[in-house]
Amino acid sequence: MTIAYITHPTCSLHDMGEGHPESPARLAVIEDQLLATGLHFAIRRYDAPAVTREQLQRVHDPRFVDRIFALAPSTGLCWLDRDTAMSPHTLEAALHAAGAVVYAVDLVLGGQETSAFCAVRPPGHHAERSAAGGCCLFNNIAVGAAHALSQYGLQRLAIVDFDVHHGNGTEDIFRDEPRVMFCSSFQHPLYPFSATESPGTHVVKVPLAPGTGSDTFRDQVGKQWLEPLEAFRPELIMVSAGFDGHWQDEEADLNLTERDYAWVTHELRKLAERHAGGRIISVLEGGYALPALGRCVVEHLRALLD
Repeated sequence: MTIAYITHPTCSLHDMGEGHPESPARLAVIEDQLLATGLHFAIRRYDAPAVTREQLQRVHDPRFVDRIFALAPSTGLCWLDRDTAMSPHTLEAALHAAGAVVYAVDLVLGGQETSAFCAVRPPGHHAERSAAGGCCLFNNIAVGAAHALSQYGLQRLAIVDFDVHHGNGTEDIFRDEPRVMFCSSFQHPLYPFSATESPGTHVVKVPLAPGTGSDTFRDQVGKQWLEPLEAFRPELIMVSAGFDGHWQDEEADLNLTERDYAWVTHELRKLAERHAGGRIISVLEGGYALPALGRCVVEHLRALLD
């Protein structure tokens, strides 16, 4: 068994300056770990195409899309907020990052692959319908999910987000879309300081206190995610895979390990086997402790393959 591994060279050219944790080195350490563990033999590589305007505008306001294109600099950095900057290569990277998820949907729902991992940056889950932020320009996973709903007629799609930061952008986009169940675990309080209440039964939030470790994470996710997902019977599971809850990551204060990411991935894979023909698409979000990020992604991919 193999897994589709979708990326693009421009994703490593997006650079927000020296010292920024969302750096090109993130993709490099993942590649290093794939080679060091021999896992590169179990992946099938694909180059991500660029997303189209039509695909972006299923989830983003056209005026917002126009603004991002207009702000793309030819030199230097254009800062959108304190965390998010565009360099000369950023727009192209963002177009291929979103395009990777659309391509993953086509590969998986078209029957060519069963599962896929999109190794892309900039990340996406903080991008709202009309606003960038939190290092995110376009909401990559939302673009792919909307493509699945529009082009393949899915009626039940689950997006599961275990990044240490709440996926406020994904919630904003699908808040009123009952065909999408959005489950998110995140440290609270922490950026983007989202409310902990759920706006409807198809949004499940699991706020975790600083210092939360493996036992509490598994208990809360097991109790609050898995039963609603089982009842929802998703036809496709999509994962916003952020690994910044790892105990070595200095961007937050959770104490998770590689094994926790393997565990949650195994649980999602079992759900996918029961309800979605095993179909899972995972998209890289956060994770900034470089050696730990590489190890976490390897364990995540192993769990998808197992």
